[in-house]
Amino acid sequence: MNIPTLHIITTLGNGGAESVLYRLCIQNPEQYEVICLTDSGKYGPLLSAAGVRVHTLDMPRGKVTLAGFLRLWKLIRQARPAVIQTWMYHADLLGGMIGRLAGNQAILWNIRHTDLVPDKSRRSTIMVAKICAHLSRWMPHKIICCAERATETHAAMGYDSSRMVVIGNGCDLSHFTPDVVGGKKIRDELGVPEDVPLLGYVARCHPLKDHNTLLAAFALIRRTWAGARLLLVGPGMTAENAELKAMIMQYSLGEAVLLAGPRTDIPAVMSALDLHVMSSVSEGFPNVLAEAMACGTPCVTTDVGDAALIVGDTGWVVPANTPSALAAAISSALVERNNSDAWNLRKRAARMRIEERFSLASMVSAYQAVWQTANANKPE
Repeated sequence: MNIPTLHIITTLGNGGAESVLYRLCIQNPEQYEVICLTDSGKYGPLLSAAGVRVHTLDMPRGKVTLAGFLRLWKLIRQARPAVIQTWMYHADLLGGMIGRLAGNQAILWNIRHTDLVPDKSRRSTIMVAKICAHLSRWMPHKIICCAERATETHAAMGYDSSRMVVIGNGCDLSHFTPDVVGGKKIRDELGVPEDVPLLGYVARCHPLKDHNTLLAAFALIRRTWAGARLLLVGPGMTAENAELKAMIMQYSLGEAVLLAGPRTDIPAVMSALDLHVMSSVSEGFPNVLAEAMACGTPCVTTDVGDAALIVGDTGWVVPANTPSALAAAISSALVERNNSDAWNLRKRAARMRIEERFSLASMVSAYQAVWQTANANKPE
């Protein structure tokens, strides 16, 4: 049984939480309604096109306006949902508070971070998370965490661990699948022959993604693998990004780094790569690893969030913010790449791990089960 659910999310931009919300809602669009505290971003139009009703409050990022506050209360009262599911700290706080004021008892929070890094996370985000920790003992019915490690770090912050449940992200295996033809087209577009090692990182430009460590590691790799190329895909990954260009120049990487900006053909991009390398210093459940693996692309990743759980023994896991360790893992992968039999086995194992443990169907079922319990247990 599908539960009519109102989703309240901080943004609908190009992020992991937003993509999970989108994948979840399009399975049963008639059952869901979405309120975004800010603007429609990337996923607002996509959700609307799929038949999901979307409202935007157009509040400035990190700020609450009286008009937005009142409209949120009005929309909740009009929707009369069985369950309110909030996403990300600001929406957890505001959606939980106004949902309670509007008379809804079945409120579920969603934590999308493993931890908050003082020098790289917004101060307002850290402050809101700490407020939520104090309210966690009475405001939400349950707190859904996207990663096992997120439960540990947030319990240490003061969140009520008894209310936490882990639901890993689900990958759409019909969309993220090996695409040999698409991968070849990407390589042809970039001018990278099949025999040239092509590394890649699909991520937005953000300090938590730590592109600096990746570039430092790639500079080390180029000492041995002089012909290797690194493809950076995502918002901000363009020649117009002065800070990024300065980092590339700092490591004398020049034309070895290919900047592709945001793209919609990610399965083809993943299929073009020999190796996907994630250098983040903080993650919850990094979707990009599951997406790469579903396309049969092995991964090297830093040990953040549930990255190690996702990759398992199909890839390489190294400490964060350690260019030498990242470079050593990449080098090991490139050596194995020269053994086609071993490499093909690894590619198949990567895809199989996502099929067996992180499918979209299992994620949708897990969310529905939690919502049904919340609806059944709310006071009459």
